[in-house]
This record gives sequence, C-alpha cells and structure tokens, in this order.
Amino acid sequence: MADNARAKRLADLIREVVAQKLQRGIKDPRLGSHVTITDTRVTGDLREATVFYTVYGDEEERKAAAAGLESAKGILRSEVGRAAGVKFTPTLTFVADALPDTARTIEDLLDKARQSDEKVREAATGATYAGGADPYRKPADDDSDTDGDATE
Repeated sequence: MADNARAKRLADLIREVVAQKLQRGIKDPRLGSHVTITDTRVTGDLREATVFYTVYGDEEERKAAAAGLESAKGILRSEVGRAAGVKFTPTLTFVADALPDTARTIEDLLDKARQSDEKVREAATGATYAGGADPYRKPADDDSDTDGDATE
C-alpha cells in the first residue's frame, strides 16, 4: 500500500492530465469546454482513481458528457500512464460532482430564511412589549413589595 502523500500527488497529476487532455486532445463534441474536472481521488493501493466532474448545462448535456467521458476513458487512461510513469496505471471512474446541486439547494434555503427574517422584521416594526419595556424586577420594586407585606 502506498503512502497518502504519494496517492495525493498521483491524484493531482491525474486531475491535471485529464483536464488538459479534455481541453486540447479530445475531439468529442460532447466534451466541449463545458466539462470541468473538480477533484480526483486515488485509492491507497493506487489501482483505482475516481475523477469528479461538473458540466455546465442542462440534464441532456450532462448525460451526453457522461457518455463522452466513458467513451474517452481508454485514451485518458493511456495519457495518465504516460505522464505518471507508474507500474500500474489506475483505472479511471468518472463521477458527476454533486457540489453545484448542493450549493444551489443551500442558496435556495438561505433565500427562504432571508424572506422569513424579513417577514419577522416587518411584523416587529412598531410593535410594543407585552409586559412593558423592562420585564425584570428591580431591587427598588422588591423593597416596596416587602414593605407592603410587613404592614399586613
């Protein structure tokens, strides 16, 4: 088993090689400039690499890009083998990165929270306190209550 630093270096190299090859070397129209390699992870034994990617566009373009990456997997793996110079070139698995969808969901939730806060702010404008501005007893109030109790 390789050390983590070596796996990280190989993952970085794979990410760079795949990104450059997609940008310059692959002539597949499905893999135009709208595919971005976001991350790469390599297993500890350096046998398998998972390449995360995002696609700018709608669901149809994402499916086309996934098919294009699967068809270009052999070319990309041979390029990685040439650049890495390792005994065994890792197999490449392409996974669509869920980060943009997650970010979009978080942004929607934050917008809902902002709208809710605005409604609360509007309801609070011009409102008065239910029990007075200062609902806490003060020491002077306690003295007057004890005086009243003593006279009874």
